[in-house]
Parts: sequence; structure tokens; C-alpha cells
Amino acid sequence: MKNSGSETPLSNEEIKRYSRHLIMPEVGIQGQKKLKSASVLLIGTGGLGSPSGLYLAAAGVGRIGLVDFDVVDFTNLQRQILYTHSDVGRSKLDAAKERLKAVNPYIAIETHEVRFSSENAMEILKNYDIVVDGTDNFPTRYLVNDACVLLVKPNVYGSIFRFEGQASVFDASRGPCYRCLYPEPPPPGLVPSCAEGGVLGILPGIIGTLQATETIKLILGSGEPLIGRLLLFNALKMRFRELKLRKNPSCPLCGPHRTITRLIDYEEFCGLGRGQEAATPAKEADSQEISVEELKALLDVQKPIRIIDVREPHEYEICRISGSTLIPLSEFLQRIGELDSAEEMILHCHHGMRSLKALEILRSSGFRKAKSLKGGIDAWAEKIEPGMPRY
Repeated sequence: MKNSGSETPLSNEEIKRYSRHLIMPEVGIQGQKKLKSASVLLIGTGGLGSPSGLYLAAAGVGRIGLVDFDVVDFTNLQRQILYTHSDVGRSKLDAAKERLKAVNPYIAIETHEVRFSSENAMEILKNYDIVVDGTDNFPTRYLVNDACVLLVKPNVYGSIFRFEGQASVFDASRGPCYRCLYPEPPPPGLVPSCAEGGVLGILPGIIGTLQATETIKLILGSGEPLIGRLLLFNALKMRFRELKLRKNPSCPLCGPHRTITRLIDYEEFCGLGRGQEAATPAKEADSQEISVEELKALLDVQKPIRIIDVREPHEYEICRISGSTLIPLSEFLQRIGELDSAEEMILHCHHGMRSLKALEILRSSGFRKAKSLKGGIDAWAEKIEPGMPRY
């Protein structure tokens, strides 16, 4: 990639700081100047953004932009190593900027405390050389990809789930884009989030570090970047695999007959947001769910209700609503005979997605007295039983 780093001098302090880079012929003085002149945007400062940010800062990338709008939560600390116990409740960007500046005071950290969207993406991205995608949802991944293709920016991609991770570099000027790999998003709710399915705390450290490595290689113009290659990692087997990726000639974004020329509504594209609301009338959606306050009121008057927990057994061990019956979603179809359609039932999971899927199964089997608990057991713990463990 083009870089004017050869014109950027290094101070004596920087020469000493980066000495282990400078004695490598693949980096040297000129390479370190390239790093100092480079600008990288990290979209997301969570599990992937933490190790990426730390190593890019330590390596001397001169200008690092951070995009996030969240606060540090206690559950982040298991994997988001930018933050400490004392940061809980703080703005992620404030804490991240402070930490990265402590790692390397010779670099500039810029913060964008906004929800990354179609309205602001192009304006934010245009001032950076490389984009590192540390997001955890499909709408934002497609948004990052499309904005990078339209602005001709490399997109250093990473994703994680449980014990498995992926990494690649999408650069439409030299290879395929994310849409070439995934032309269509999965149906809503089919792929659980890390909040629903969990993630090994070390895994984002591995994938995020790979993303930082690829970013540095792109800046230096050295080695073989993961363009046209998808790296797959399985932590349980401690095994890497590689898949070849080819540019899709029918890709609507980076193919020769482009039909996507601007950013779109990615929530709707992924079957969420306005598109989902249009498919499900408000009254019908309301009839499918019950709030934790409503359930508590029914239990207080001892109304006969059967509470079905559709989480997995290891989640049930962490916390449970008193009197609930465990029927995991993975076993739901096989065990539906244990349920009586004449009973009033409340289904719940962790946050409410799996219980809605279980409710679909029940309704298709003729059950009409079942509802899903909105917000799941996490909302119950937050609003009804504050002493209950949350995860």
C-alpha cells in the first residue's frame, strides 16, 4: 500500500523503543517510518479490538481510530484485555484511549463514540488507511465491508464463537470481499451471539493478534497477506486450516456488474429492525412475549403457570427461576410430548432469542397458551432477583 512513511522522522527515543523492529531487515528504519505514518481504524474495542489495539499501539502505528459507544461491563473482563476491574461502568473509548496511550505515548488515538451506521460510516472511514473489523454482528460486518469496498480500503476481518475463530483480509482491489464469501446473511437467530453461545476468553486474543499481524504486514508491504484466503482456527484441536477464496464474478458489490453503489439499511438486509417489524405486526409480537414484571405479578397471585427453561444444562447450573423445568432447545422437538397444550407456559432462555424459537415450535404444534419471556433470565435477574448470578 502507498505510504509516505519514508518522510516521517523517528526521534532518538522512538529508535530505542522500536530497536527490535529496526534490526529486522524486513522492517528497518523505513518500515518503522511507514508504521508511524499509517492510520488504522478499529471498529469495536471489545474482544478482538483489545489485542489488535494493544499490539498496533505497541508496534508504533502512528494514528489509531477507535469506534465504540458502549460502556465496560463486568462480563467483558473475561476476554477484553484493554480493561480492568476498575473500568467497569466507564466509557469503553475513554478507558481504551487511556490504556493505549499508556502503552505508547508516541502515537495519536482518535475516538468516535457513536453507533457505527450507514449515516456515518463513509465519513469516519475516509481518513484511515486500513480498517480492522472487530464487530460481532452481521449487519455491521456487511456495513464495514461495503464501506471499505466503496472507499477502496483494506478490511482486516476476524470473527469468534466458542472455541473457533476466522481471519482474512478483504481487499476488493486485489481479491474477494466479504460478500463474495457470504452473499446472504444467515436467518435471524440461527447463529447465536457470543452472549448466547459463549466464547473462550483466550480465543479473541489469538484472532485479534492475527488481525494486528495482517495489518502490520499491509502497512509494511511485506509477506503474504490473507487476501483470497480464509484462516480457520479451532482452539480445542489447536489446529489451523486455510480455505482459498475467489472473487465472485456475480458479486453485487465488487463484481464487474455492480448493483450496490451506496450503503443500505443493513438491519433490514439481515432480517432485523424495520424489516422484521414489518413482517410481524406489533399486536402479534406483543402476544408472543411477556415481561418479567408481568410474570412476577402472575407468580405472586399463584396463578398456575409452567415455566420452561430452554437453555443448556451448564447454563441452568449457573442460575434458574425457582420451579422451572429444563428442556433445552436442542432437545425441544424430541421432548414436546412432555408438555400439555392445555397448560399456560412461559418459555425463557438467557436473553429471549432461543425461547422465541421454542415458541415457534410449540405454536406450529398447536400450543396456544405459551409465551416467551422478554429479555430472558438476564432481565429477570436484573429487575426481579438482583441477587441472582448473571452471566
